[in-house]
Amino acid sequence: MRVQSLDLYQYRNIATLELKCPEELHLFVGPNAQGKTNILESLYVLALGKSHRSRSPRELIQFGKQRAHLKARVAKDGQIHRLEVQLFEKGKKVSRNGIEQSRLSQYIGFLPAVLFAPEDLALVKGSPQVRRRFLDMEIGQVSRTYVHHLSQLSKLIIQRNHLLKELGKNRQTYSPLLDVMDEQFVSLAVPIWEKRFRFLRMLTKWAQEIHQTITQKQEELMIEYVPSIQIDDGMRTEQLREIFANELLKIRDKEIRRGSTLLGPQRDDFRLKANQLDLHTFGSQGQQRTAALSLKLAEIELIHQEMGVYPILLLDDVLSELDDSRKTHLLTAIRGRVQTFVTTTNLEGIDSATLEQARIYRVRQGIITELG
Repeated sequence: MRVQSLDLYQYRNIATLELKCPEELHLFVGPNAQGKTNILESLYVLALGKSHRSRSPRELIQFGKQRAHLKARVAKDGQIHRLEVQLFEKGKKVSRNGIEQSRLSQYIGFLPAVLFAPEDLALVKGSPQVRRRFLDMEIGQVSRTYVHHLSQLSKLIIQRNHLLKELGKNRQTYSPLLDVMDEQFVSLAVPIWEKRFRFLRMLTKWAQEIHQTITQKQEELMIEYVPSIQIDDGMRTEQLREIFANELLKIRDKEIRRGSTLLGPQRDDFRLKANQLDLHTFGSQGQQRTAALSLKLAEIELIHQEMGVYPILLLDDVLSELDDSRKTHLLTAIRGRVQTFVTTTNLEGIDSATLEQARIYRVRQGIITELG
């Protein structure tokens, strides 16, 4: 799979861009705050229908303009496919081969992508919300039903929280509507848990192998899911449903008092350990970076296993965050297999063999110029 071309119109600080990019490696070089990240972000938006940096489509539109337009031609399975995202002040439209997709779940997955940016180091040392977002974005690329369930769950929790606040305000402890909502809650939460368990099981397999290679077999990486209720990967669907339903009943009075949903997939986390050491609390910066790199490289292998194609890889100013050994391992691992787009402030530390393979661009104030 290859992105053959990328066209942008009024996207962030880029007025227009028409980029032909069938090659394997593309390097975007320039000072900070010139628009390098915007290029990678646009590919991410074309892949997943939304930005990793901004929630509102309005923030992606060039200042003073009313809309933005993103297009890519993708070579996949021997055919050329067209992906388009149109951004407006109050919404967006996504389409594939000229056909608008009414649901994001119908669009995601056609252009799988893995993004590795400096903030991804927060996968290890950041908040549970960061790790949940990682799970949701990556599982969503390989499972359209997961995206649908997650979207429905988010809407349900908003409605449920509103009802819990109303019950607390009126000093009520029972509502038939809450019973109905809890049945829906269980039906949506359980398949999400099952998908997460399966994903982390596969991710752990790949990440362990990669991590051992990077650390020369000095460390064993473990990924441990931390749910908000006492469940585990070995439980059957019926068990998960029964346990969650019972836990919701037990905590109902507390939720009504607080006016908030306290249990469910939206409260979960996962923990990374090296040789049984919790990296979030006790890991050195080097260990945390190695674990984050192992997860990202494992993502590439997992997507290939599940979808039969390698994703595109977006490396946003991450090479400067890695020492020479980790940088070498990253570039060696992707060479010859993965189409890669890299942003960097300079080319120092990138080996000559890599530079010879790359198409290099200078980025200044939103203008992209090919070098050489």
